[in-house]
Amino acid sequence: MTNPNDRNIPRAVRRSMPMALDVIEEVAKQHGVCIRPVPLKKIDTATGKAEYVNIPCGATLDAKCEPCAKRAVQLRKAQCREGWHLEAEPVAEPAEPTERQRWLIEERADAHVLRELAEETGGDTAVWDEVITTLEDELATSGVRGSVVPGSGKPKRSRSTRRRQDAPDLPKRQRENRTVGRTFTAPDGRHYRPSLFITLTCDSYGKVRHDGTPVDPSTYDYVRAARDAIHFPKLVDRFVQNLRRVAGYDVQYFATVEPQRRLAPHLHMAVRGTMPRTEVKAVAAATYHQVWWPSCHEVRFEGEHLPVWVADEHATDREDGQAGDYLDPATGELLPTWEQALDLLDTDEDAEPQHVVRLGQQVDVKGVLAGSPGADKGLFYLTKYLTKSLTECHEAKSDAQRAHVERLMNVLRFEPCAPTCPNWLRYGVQPKSAKAGIRPGTCRSKAHKPEHLGYAGRRVLVSRKWSGKTLSEHKQDRRAWVLEQLGLSATDEQTQPVDPHRYLWRVVTPSDRDLPPLAERLLKEIGNRQRWRTALQQAQARADGQPTQDLSATREAA
Repeated sequence: MTNPNDRNIPRAVRRSMPMALDVIEEVAKQHGVCIRPVPLKKIDTATGKAEYVNIPCGATLDAKCEPCAKRAVQLRKAQCREGWHLEAEPVAEPAEPTERQRWLIEERADAHVLRELAEETGGDTAVWDEVITTLEDELATSGVRGSVVPGSGKPKRSRSTRRRQDAPDLPKRQRENRTVGRTFTAPDGRHYRPSLFITLTCDSYGKVRHDGTPVDPSTYDYVRAARDAIHFPKLVDRFVQNLRRVAGYDVQYFATVEPQRRLAPHLHMAVRGTMPRTEVKAVAAATYHQVWWPSCHEVRFEGEHLPVWVADEHATDREDGQAGDYLDPATGELLPTWEQALDLLDTDEDAEPQHVVRLGQQVDVKGVLAGSPGADKGLFYLTKYLTKSLTECHEAKSDAQRAHVERLMNVLRFEPCAPTCPNWLRYGVQPKSAKAGIRPGTCRSKAHKPEHLGYAGRRVLVSRKWSGKTLSEHKQDRRAWVLEQLGLSATDEQTQPVDPHRYLWRVVTPSDRDLPPLAERLLKEIGNRQRWRTALQQAQARADGQPTQDLSATREAA
């Protein structure tokens, strides 16, 4: 074995040897140990003793931390698997209000009346505002969800819900108060409760080759592709609304978003319950989302010719909260604010939406039974790319693919992604809550970053009543299973109650010179993980009636 400290070794040979920290990180990955732990300082106020605790980073991408990303995927798989084929309603009825909650509501009602009386008589309302804030904080602490009185602000804009003439009508059924699917009985008496696996795509923007690149880039509609990617989350919401309207029950879903080779968003959706395939495809064909934003077809400012910021002396009296306005440097004309631009759009009877997003014709619908190979295959597709960013799902290997990505990103750079996007200045409109110093093409939203390809929404979409549990509760279930295998319970971990105020947690700063180096902290976590795995394997062997063996060389030392 070559010694790297031997000075007689050629430099090229020495540089080919792996670094110690790199080897430690590879071993940590094998044992599922986070390679980017966040150190926190735990201080015992009773004894004054301080120790450092490694908290997993919780990354969901392999490029950041592979062990944490794999754990996140396994958690999502458990969440999907548990809610896909439920046979009973997962949501429990809300608990009855406690006596303290009732008393707090009565006090809140008295405070509301007294504040209105003080406002009518010109009295001081600040005292009652403080009392109301205290009561609502106590209500939240006692377990009451939501606000007592929703905030009163500017009314939300609303438009006609009349469907477009170019969109087919959808049937509407009376909705049943259920989330589980129907049960079917076969001639042999067996009962089945099937579910669905749906795949949705965006519309076509031009012919593409097998590698996703356009046949003719000059005719490929990159502008529509960019806008479809930006507004794809809204389109998915519309599809779910229409699906529930047609299905006749509260459809629950678990969906993931990934890109196709042509870089357009692509949705896989697990749906609890079933309905005819023709109806699902009809819903997809009739689903659309209209974007009622100001027009951005004409570029008014670009290059060095950009709007100029002018401070407003009476900014404190403005309803929009802006400290100034942008104006045209050539004419001195103030650009319309976001609200003014929408007002002009509302008063124009011939106004058209800035963009209409639709689903493509490729809609795949498959029936799935619990425990079948189709269910396992669907779960694989749902979680296949969750550990990769959208760009990494299909790596650009050829010059044509790299040019395709570059053209799309060039369009996305100046495409408005939200009402607050600075790119609105390019089209002569002040963005919402505009401030000094913003320029078109400098928006920090995820939609403009190459790793997101215009899609700024969540990669995993889960309905509220999917499994009846939050992701944290699914994590606790996995932890409870490990404790059960070890013959423990959550209450056995601590035999005596611990004062919740006994320990203080502090973020580690550069002044904490006694923090062990990363390599030492990873070695400690690897050793702990080996001991835990050995204990779990021995507990499982005892449960199966098999003789326990020394499964780790470190067990004796432990």
